[in-house]
Parts: sequence; C-alpha cells; structure tokens
Amino acid sequence: MDQEQARRWLSTALAEARAGLSEGGIPIGAALYGADGALLGRGHNRRVQDDDPSLHAETAAFRAAGRQRSYRGTTMVTTLSPCWYCSGLVRQFGISRVVVGEAETFHGAHDWLAAHGVEVVVLDDPECTALMGAFAGRHPELWSEDIGDDQ
Repeated sequence: MDQEQARRWLSTALAEARAGLSEGGIPIGAALYGADGALLGRGHNRRVQDDDPSLHAETAAFRAAGRQRSYRGTTMVTTLSPCWYCSGLVRQFGISRVVVGEAETFHGAHDWLAAHGVEVVVLDDPECTALMGAFAGRHPELWSEDIGDDQ
C-alpha cells in the first residue's frame, strides 16, 4: 500500500482517537475504507463512555460502515495494533488490509493477521505512539483493563 495514502487515512483514525480522549475515553480511533478508497465508517473506542466493553474503535468503525455486500478489498485503519477481538472481526469478515498507526504501546494481533493473509502496514506514527503512551501513563488501571491485562 502507498505510505502516503496510508498516512492520509490514518489522519481520520487519529481525529477519532482525539475525539475519544476529549470525551474522557481511551484514545484509540479507527476508520474503514472501501476498495475504491471511499470512507465507509469511522469511530473511536467508547468502552468508558458507553460502559460497553465491546465498543472498541475498530468495531465502532465497522458498525458505522453498515452492511456491505463484501469486505474484500477494504482497509481497516487503526491508531493502535488491533487486539484479538478486533483482529477476529477483520478475519471473520474478510477485511483485506489493516493499517496500524503504532504497535509499540500494544503489540496486539497484527502478526497473526499477517500470517493469515491480511496485508498489514505498520506506520510507527510518532503522534499515535505519544497519544497512547501518555494515556497509558496517566491511567494505568484503565489502560490495563482495556488491553485485558489483569495485573
């Protein structure tokens, strides 16, 4: 995938992450793009705001996209490496590509996705890393809960 295009699409996910943070939530954002490059849906993690443990950024973007006849050729863009739950969604519906803003704060399951035929592009974006790192440092209990780490 063209890195310039990936970074443009990441800006949508980053705007969502910032929106989530401004609402008092976890700053993870995502966007689902069609094979033709059209934005299908966007969203951010709303686990805190909605008291719903299943409302991750990727699921929010997926839900916002509505039903699609096929997900072949679509790209999920996320500010953070997707967890197992969100990676399962990608595999279940045949999303072709995942663009990851950063995987330093949380490595997630993007290697598993790549091993199963999903194109994975990790951008190592410094803004994504700084946003998540600062949040995890300020809210370690909430961060641990979000990534399923019992501590």
